[in-house]
Amino acid sequence: MNPITGAYLKKCSYLLTAILAATTAALSTQSSASGFALIENSATGQGNAFAGAAAYAEDATTVWFNPAGMMKLKGNQIVVVGHYINPKASFSNQGSVNADHSPSTGENDDGGRDAYVPNIYWVANVHQDIKFGLGITTPFGLKTEYNDTWVGRYHAVKTDLKTVNINPSIAYQLNDQISLGAGIDIMLADVVFTNAIDFGALTGASGAADGFAKLHADNHGLSNLTYGYNLGLLYNITPKTRLGLAYRSEMTIDVAGSAEFRVPTVAAPVLVTGAFRQTDLNASVTLPQSFSVSVAHNIKQLKLLADVTWTGWNSFNELRIHFNNPNQPDSVTTESWQNTLRYSIGLDWQYSPKITLRTGLAYDESPVPDARHRTARIPGNDRRWLSLGGTYRFNDAFTFDIGYSHLFVSDTSINNTFEVTPASAALAATLKGTYTSSIDIVSAQLRWHY
Repeated sequence: MNPITGAYLKKCSYLLTAILAATTAALSTQSSASGFALIENSATGQGNAFAGAAAYAEDATTVWFNPAGMMKLKGNQIVVVGHYINPKASFSNQGSVNADHSPSTGENDDGGRDAYVPNIYWVANVHQDIKFGLGITTPFGLKTEYNDTWVGRYHAVKTDLKTVNINPSIAYQLNDQISLGAGIDIMLADVVFTNAIDFGALTGASGAADGFAKLHADNHGLSNLTYGYNLGLLYNITPKTRLGLAYRSEMTIDVAGSAEFRVPTVAAPVLVTGAFRQTDLNASVTLPQSFSVSVAHNIKQLKLLADVTWTGWNSFNELRIHFNNPNQPDSVTTESWQNTLRYSIGLDWQYSPKITLRTGLAYDESPVPDARHRTARIPGNDRRWLSLGGTYRFNDAFTFDIGYSHLFVSDTSINNTFEVTPASAALAATLKGTYTSSIDIVSAQLRWHY
């Protein structure tokens, strides 16, 4: 490699790592859309449950939802967004057992943790018919954390997935009715998994000799960065009605890192097998593609909004973690997730030249097929959204938006057993019970038109 090129690539690597560190410094994410997706990429959208998001095009956040919508914006614009997510995921034990079928000990717990999610967008004129946009968002994320003595500790203690997506985009006005958009996605990811290990099950006293495992991995190196793309179309059916279509591709994240194990003294004999020693690891997960169809229709001071979004979660069939230690078998969790649909309706009311009020409803399907495939790391279920929000225009340059959503989550049953393979059968504890969950989200953003 040319020394100059090598130095440039090294600087790029440092820059991308710095962006990830800066963006995630205060970021702990609890998934609020289906699976471990995060739809929180706009405060205006939060206020109407993201209804009509691919046709909305009210501000620079359209870079994420439909890049073609940039052609609806006047001049240049920067938008800074912040979201506070307050989840509850309280577990009640209903017959969990250890690997030897003895009752699991430990308390019930709430794995939900508060989250702060930032976004930033920039849209600029390039030509009369061309605009450039850049979005830095967090499209996927998850954090659940339990006490390390809770009843499901062998399944999960801490799960922390952070992502940052860098999304340069371009939009083109094809004619008076149609605009097109496209973007490139560069995604950085960082993940931490921890859980207790029932070494007592290996020594004949299940539940009496707990160890611990910590796995940490990321894709920060240039050799395993994650890439994807997105496309959008905006069609003015009439002067008052527009249709938006938006597509995002699958993205495969390849992460590498290390695993550390803490083995209690009483279980030290298991170390002679060569397993449960510090080792490097790698894993690969394919994030889903999605396709949205949105409509926005103006009636005097009202804007009516509707959206249907399909997400291809069947790409998440299993989570396999491969350890470089040949004596440490792969960790495999069968997910068998299903494709989902999200439906939303909403409206904006132009109360005055300075004030807009909005509301929305949504129904968001869970990709988890049944209680057997539900895990303590992602104990999700179908969600019903109720959203409220508003906008205040200070002047031609500055606008402030706020949105609030409460997510009603159906009571969630779980009956999950560790993968039973010849290597893991002795550790096959079963977590059985019910999660009672809800999520509250507050979003705020400041727009600067220049």
